[in-house]
Amino acid sequence: MAHISFEESIELLNKLEVKSRTKKVFIEEALGYVLAQDIIAKYNNPYMPTASMDGYAIKYSDIDKDIKIIGANPAGSFEYDTLNDTEAIKTFTGSFMPKGSDTLVPIENVEVDGDILKVHTKVNKGFSVREVGEDFKENEIIIPKDTKITFAEIGVMASLNIIKVEVYDKAKIGVIATGSEILDLGEEGGFGQIHSSNNYTLSSVAKFYGFESTNYGLIRDDKAKIKEKILQALMVNDIVVTTGGVSVGDYDFVKEIAGSFDVVFHGVNIKPGQWIMVAKVGEKYIVSLPGFPYSSFVTFLLYVLPLADKITHTNSLSYIKAKLRDDFKKINPKTQFVAVNISYEDGEFIVDIRNKKKGSSGILTNLVNNYALMQLDVGFYELKAGSEVDVIVYNKQFL
Repeated sequence: MAHISFEESIELLNKLEVKSRTKKVFIEEALGYVLAQDIIAKYNNPYMPTASMDGYAIKYSDIDKDIKIIGANPAGSFEYDTLNDTEAIKTFTGSFMPKGSDTLVPIENVEVDGDILKVHTKVNKGFSVREVGEDFKENEIIIPKDTKITFAEIGVMASLNIIKVEVYDKAKIGVIATGSEILDLGEEGGFGQIHSSNNYTLSSVAKFYGFESTNYGLIRDDKAKIKEKILQALMVNDIVVTTGGVSVGDYDFVKEIAGSFDVVFHGVNIKPGQWIMVAKVGEKYIVSLPGFPYSSFVTFLLYVLPLADKITHTNSLSYIKAKLRDDFKKINPKTQFVAVNISYEDGEFIVDIRNKKKGSSGILTNLVNNYALMQLDVGFYELKAGSEVDVIVYNKQFL
């Protein structure tokens, strides 16, 4: 089967239909979810003119006169709801402004002699008065659907007396590692065997982005057992991710199993990860990744995260432009993804590969303290320092 281009693979991926689920959660449990409804104000806030600091409510036209203090309204109290000419009411932060008043004079701006108030430092008309609907107005969409919920959204919903909110359920991802050459953690093996890292890495990546993830562990090169585990995982997950067994070797059983379903594509002209396979199983997907650790990580970012994002209505990756710090020579003709150091200097992003190890797609340590991948188009070429390049930032804590 001929490999398709990276652009073709992404176009096919973007066309895939996914099924999103919604559910209602208590707002204190909603952090990290995405809203499946608009949050609409049922009233104005504030619904009456309100003092934004401690002071005296007056009519601005009386600011140069002797004004009589007729009472006080602590926050939560509205005993004195009206004032007349040359009258003042002591009014505290959060209290409603009495009818007839239009200005709040701070305590430090006045002198009080008995019940007579004199303003020694003037303020503008309307000073420290929150107008009706200053925060939000009745029927206004305060938080639109598809907003990711942070502490701010939770606070706003609490202020609206919203107890539960409808959200998109998180994508469920199952991860299976395959290969007889792989050892599970704690196992001791023979010559040529290595310990499994893919299932732990990828399951952690899924959780890092807020998805639900199950690590199904390691399965040896046994076609029947691999198929059984994949089918089991499909029962409870939206996406089943496998690593290894997807190339052209005699023991690459995953490609046969996943290939028995509706294959979207198998083989993309990229480095690393050319043998990536995506297959559709009803409303669910199998994404089969190469076994090399770096390859599986990169292809997980490129193909699994976008599918999961579609289900959960999120955006896990950021795509930016950056400048090369040093000259770079591209020696592979495929679309290539290179782990890079990234920094923000003098108003622009700068990337380089200093201290990165060069070699095969098995070098997982290049990802330690890493935040981004440089994406390079097909062909052989050299880029000079200062050239603009495409960069995928996969750790948004950097931005």
